[in-house]
Amino acid sequence: RKKKKNKQYQPNYFISLPITNPKITGSIQAVQDAIIQKDQRLSKAMVRSGSLHVTMLVMHLSNEEEISIAVGALSDSKVFVDDLLKGKRVDLSFQGIDHFRNQVGFVNLAENDHTTVLKETAETMKKIFQEKGIMTGEERAFKPHLTFMKLSKSTELRKQVKKIDPSLYEDFKNHYFGDEILHRFDLCSMFKKKQPNGYYYCESSIVFGK
Repeated sequence: RKKKKNKQYQPNYFISLPITNPKITGSIQAVQDAIIQKDQRLSKAMVRSGSLHVTMLVMHLSNEEEISIAVGALSDSKVFVDDLLKGKRVDLSFQGIDHFRNQVGFVNLAENDHTTVLKETAETMKKIFQEKGIMTGEERAFKPHLTFMKLSKSTELRKQVKKIDPSLYEDFKNHYFGDEILHRFDLCSMFKKKQPNGYYYCESSIVFGK
């Protein structure tokens, strides 16, 4: 048996960059449909288009007080992020499909100056949250990606399907999905009931380019 992760510090909140461009969400849906046609069982692994996002940072918030500290940290981040962006548009280009250990399928972000700014933004935000005493997870380097399917969505499915066969999405391996302009970061709960549109429960948001 695997040792249970220390429940105390298991991430339960995250900073999300929501994906709202219909070109991207539509293209992802087309890929999901194509995969399901080849393997019906994987329909349980698909991320709903309302939930599509890039995770900037994960954290553990254990009570209302910590949630309100995190809300403050997010709002403090805005000044620093605005300073990083210097009024420039951050245009994120989604292209190509990859996987983590054949358990998770995601769309890649094309590497360019914009992705570099995104990485700097993630680092900056992490520092701000940590300075406020928030437990942020992931010691690994930030790798921005857009998850569209994962076996962990269903325990039942994990028993039937041990790994996602890459040949299922071979045709889309280098597909261009579209661009998302960075416009908002949300502090979201992993476990609270999702909104009717499929997006996560949000405690607060910061908006850019306004």
